[in-house]
Amino acid sequence: MDVDLVVPMKHPRDGKSRLRGAVEADRHPGLVLALAADTLAAVVSAGRVRRVLLVAADPRAVGELAELGVEIVGEPAEQSLNAAFRHGEALLKADDPAAVVGALQADLPALSAGDLTAALTEAAGNRAFVADRQGTGTTLLLAAPGEPLDPRFGPGSARRHAASGAIALRQALPTLRSDVDTPDDLAHVRALGVGKHTAELFI
Repeated sequence: MDVDLVVPMKHPRDGKSRLRGAVEADRHPGLVLALAADTLAAVVSAGRVRRVLLVAADPRAVGELAELGVEIVGEPAEQSLNAAFRHGEALLKADDPAAVVGALQADLPALSAGDLTAALTEAAGNRAFVADRQGTGTTLLLAAPGEPLDPRFGPGSARRHAASGAIALRQALPTLRSDVDTPDDLAHVRALGVGKHTAELFI
């Protein structure tokens, strides 16, 4: 079955606070947008992805990302990561109650369409998740068809998602496990090979 993905995003000026200093201060919002743009470019080109819904703190601030083929909506009154995922899920299921909904982080600039497609194939319609490269966080969470997404993101989310019955996907999936929170993470994804938007910032 094809999957509908929810991707949350803070205002670019507020996002990725631990990356401040990786580029000049006035270029920080551009870095946050670039990370998301490369993530979304890979997502929309992946097999088995039907819709991509970007839940944004300020849709106008990220409007250029719509050019990649994603839908953009505002975040709910409760301004938290899990609330953003639940809001996107509700909108997607209003159109298709039987949809397979997934939650994906917006900071995967090395993401390859092949790794995402492989993860969706391995999940095979089960509730499943992909842990980050450190093994503690979650980069992708998938619900079973028609079932609640039940996102439990935050510190230690991999353990909480496993406790909720989600299957940990076992393939290597290096580009899907490599989210960017710190300068070390940024160095890691640059070594893997980031998309063009992020790469242009370091030319």
